[in-house]
Amino acid sequence: QVQLVESGGGLVQAGGSLRLSCVVSGRAFDLYSMGWFHQAPGKEREFVVGIEWNRGNPYYGDSAKGRFTISRDNAKNTLYLQMNSLKPEDTAVYYCAARRGVILTRRENYEYWGQGTQVTVSS
Repeated sequence: QVQLVESGGGLVQAGGSLRLSCVVSGRAFDLYSMGWFHQAPGKEREFVVGIEWNRGNPYYGDSAKGRFTISRDNAKNTLYLQMNSLKPEDTAVYYCAARRGVILTRRENYEYWGQGTQVTVSS
């Protein structure tokens, strides 16, 4: 069993930054590819960015390119999401997720999920 706990969300003005963290416990963190998803009210949960389990290569969704940076510290079993130049449309609950194997962008491909952290960007 794998447990994921996100933190770092909050209220920020447009143009500001936030850093989300996801601490993973249970099984070997370095064997899992990790992803960040977000879900706005009334919308589907969408892929934001992922990072490979082995080489650490990232894969960015369109909304994250040029503004967000994903990283992982396998020694600390922690995943990070640095979000810069935030926009009101980034407002959502952000979830981290884990899966064995390569990065995929569909939520149903991820086995484990955190409880989410709210990010609110004011205009």
